[in-house]
Parts: sequence; structure tokens; C-alpha cells
Amino acid sequence: MLKDLKIISADLLPDYKRQVSADLQVAFDQLKDAEISTDTFSFYTSVSSVFSSKIEGEDIELDSYIKHKKFGIEFLPDYTRKIDDLYGAYTFAKGNSLDDKNVAKAHQLLSKHIVAKHYQGKIRTHKMYVSTPDGKIEYIAASPYEVEGEMEKLYADIDVLEAMEMTIEEVFFFASMIHLVFVKIHPFNDGNGRTGRLLEKWFLAQKLGEKAWFVQSEKGYYLQHQTYYNNLRALGLEYPELDYTKAMPFLLMLPDVLKR
Repeated sequence: MLKDLKIISADLLPDYKRQVSADLQVAFDQLKDAEISTDTFSFYTSVSSVFSSKIEGEDIELDSYIKHKKFGIEFLPDYTRKIDDLYGAYTFAKGNSLDDKNVAKAHQLLSKHIVAKHYQGKIRTHKMYVSTPDGKIEYIAASPYEVEGEMEKLYADIDVLEAMEMTIEEVFFFASMIHLVFVKIHPFNDGNGRTGRLLEKWFLAQKLGEKAWFVQSEKGYYLQHQTYYNNLRALGLEYPELDYTKAMPFLLMLPDVLKR
């Protein structure tokens, strides 16, 4: 069925399997929820929401957010609301299938305080550049004329992958590829990084079950955020010229989270 993939490349999969630790399944099986979690509060959803937001430059600390989310301690709204929005998107994903309509809904939820209402959950219609803090262009995303078609290919590939029997190594590989292809298409006006990291976790959970939500991938990426961005940049400057043969360092970051 891999031959049916339209946009996700499986070319690196054999080499990936050789490099990923044989203990990946053991490490995954040892995951469990935190004792602090309750029916109305998820510690690991808080971790995901805080650290995915911190990657994007949000000034938020996990301890403060837990005090806010679990114990109702009030902070200034600007301090917590984007993280609350992302927490809501993760919660939504836990109860829904991974498809185009639900991804749009998840983006609508997480971007409530990021983009204007008419952009929430909507594919962009203009050119998109990713810039460095000093204003230099570091990536030119898919053109507005390509975005919808490229996303249709990605969703078709997700359907194929969800129907396949996979080893845990294959699940981790394709979860990272979904993350990578999504952020390279950059389909929304903003919130693409947050959404891409959510999609990665979402696919893991669709294939491996609830324990996948306990993988601290967002925290792992934040703790190596410069490496994370360098590995994203390694594929090339412009969307038509992306070289996915250079994706291995990025792909290996997810299983490395479990090793640590």
C-alpha cells in the first residue's frame, strides 16, 4: 500500500528502522498517565500545550499553567488563553478521527487568539514566507495555488496509512513524516507549527492508542528547539525544491524523545 502514497515518501523507512532503537516498543509500553491527572484535567495535555506554545515563543511556564488549569488560579488572560486554546484542540483530537474536517476544526480551536476569525480553520489563499527574527526569509511555503491540492494528497495518504498494519517503528516514522509534510505545505495563515505537532501525536494515538498522548514530543522539541528548526530547514528553502532525503535527522527526533 505504500506505493499508493501521493506526497509522503517512504524512501527513508528501511534506513530509519536500522537506526531506531529496538527498545522503542518497551519504552512506549512503559508510558502511563501522571497521578496528578483527573477526569477533568490532563497533565500531559498541559505539557503538550505549554511546550508546543513555547516553541512558538509564548512566555508560559508549565508550573504556572498547571496551577491555572487544575487549581483555577487566575493569571492575566494574555498569559494563558493561547495555551487554553491549544489544550482545547488536543482534547478535541482525542475524541475525533484524523481527517480534513477535524483538522480544520482543531486549527479553528487553537488559533482563536492567533488569527482573525475568518482565517481560523481555513486554507490560506496568499503566499507564505517563514522568516527569522531578524526578518530574513528562511523558507517559502507551497504557493496558494498548490496548497489545497497538496493537502488533499496528504489527507489521502493519512487514510492509506491509517488502514495499514504497522510496526511501532513504522508508526513513529509516518507520524513524523505527516508532521514534516504538513509544516512544509504550511496550509494556514498561522498556527502551522502547533497544528503539525498535534497531527503527529494524533496519528500516533490513532495507531497506538491512548498512551500516545503521554509521549512528551513537544517538550522534547522545545528542549532542542534550535536543532528542531535546523532539521526543518535542512530540506531546502523553497517548497518545489524540498529534498526529503535530508529528513532523517528530523525523523529521528521523535523516537529519541522516548529514549530520554
